[in-house]
Amino acid sequence: MKGWRDSLAGRARLLKLAARLLAGRRFWILPIVPVLWVGFQVFRLLVEWRTEDYLPADAQAVLIGTPLVVLAIGLGVRVMAGEIDQRTLEIAYTVPGGTHRVWLAKLTAAVAMLVGAELLLAAATFFFCTNYPPGALYGALQAAVFYLVLAMGLSALTKSEATGALLATGVLIFNFFIQAGNLRVSPFWNAAKLEDFD
Repeated sequence: MKGWRDSLAGRARLLKLAARLLAGRRFWILPIVPVLWVGFQVFRLLVEWRTEDYLPADAQAVLIGTPLVVLAIGLGVRVMAGEIDQRTLEIAYTVPGGTHRVWLAKLTAAVAMLVGAELLLAAATFFFCTNYPPGALYGALQAAVFYLVLAMGLSALTKSEATGALLATGVLIFNFFIQAGNLRVSPFWNAAKLEDFD
């Protein structure tokens, strides 16, 4: 029984260290920051910069998905390119047990931060903007994980955090252009925007 607890404590410590590598010492603040986006959207409604109320179909992409994807891009570029920029790649990836442990720990920590941010965004959206179907949470997380992996791959390919972030943001902007038609190939595909949605 003790060995099982020690193993669990060791994995939790590894995830905490991976989160610190990704987001710094105060990594637990990062999931709170996207909630400012919902606050800004409520402010827009209050000062009448936006005239119509938010609908349930807006929750997935506009209120929850967009800040979650921005956070995912920021975390994704740090998974590998952060080590390249700091010139610590050789040290970080020569740990006992193989390099995949560091890589998977960083990805798991990033996804955990995304899930935490999504829960906070979901609560703020529900209480201050609109209700939404439960599938909106899955759709927003799907888009965020897609951009997390895309940003990680592009930044590792270009060996630069900044270049990877710029390329991933370019793909995101292109995605917003094609999303007007709600294409099924888009990570932001939203079932609630279908005309025959029940």
